[in-house]
Amino acid sequence: MSGFPNKPRILRGAFVEYGISLPPLFVVFQFNPIQLTRNRSLTHAPPSGGPDSLRDFHKISDDLAEIRDEQIVTVQEETIGFEIRLDASDKLNEGDTITEQFGISPQLSTLELMVHPKDESLIGQALGSLLGSPGGFSFTRKPNPPLVLFIWGRKRVLPVNINSLNITETLYSADLNPTQATVSVSLTVIEGRSSPYMYSKARKEAMSELNLTNITDIANVVIPG
Repeated sequence: MSGFPNKPRILRGAFVEYGISLPPLFVVFQFNPIQLTRNRSLTHAPPSGGPDSLRDFHKISDDLAEIRDEQIVTVQEETIGFEIRLDASDKLNEGDTITEQFGISPQLSTLELMVHPKDESLIGQALGSLLGSPGGFSFTRKPNPPLVLFIWGRKRVLPVNINSLNITETLYSADLNPTQATVSVSLTVIEGRSSPYMYSKARKEAMSELNLTNITDIANVVIPG
């Protein structure tokens, strides 16, 4: 027996187009990003009809509960940034025919199509003819790019807008097909009542409740009376 039988199965992140559309767009990350940068910004303003500046409002009130309830807070949607690394070396060593002919172009092309309005494709037209264009399928041009789900494990399935896609190709085959590349991605999470977002939000709330097991740590914090 070889290997490690108890080695955990490592899940991989992915972009998957939301909805029923042909041809479907999806990219499973060959290598999970080393790190994710997540950011959420907030803006604060004084209450309407109050002082001109937030600082002045804070100066005139000594009641923190009043400040909490009266100041106007706008919470921006979360943004996520990371890098995807693509490398054809393993598949080239395995003799993969598609990789030998095209390198990592199929993956890069799919990522690029995720930020363009989806044109009617030859594949879509053919399938539409075969299936009779049933309701719910989308084969025709859309005014906006596809809506994409960012899947990061079992706890995060997030609908996102892709803000930017920066592709750096670093190695090529003899036919100038890219064989190595790094893709920097910037996303904005689409927050609201959608099922994927509500699922991810519920998982986050459940994780926060688990933090209550550390409640005894509060004894080591000095809180002024």
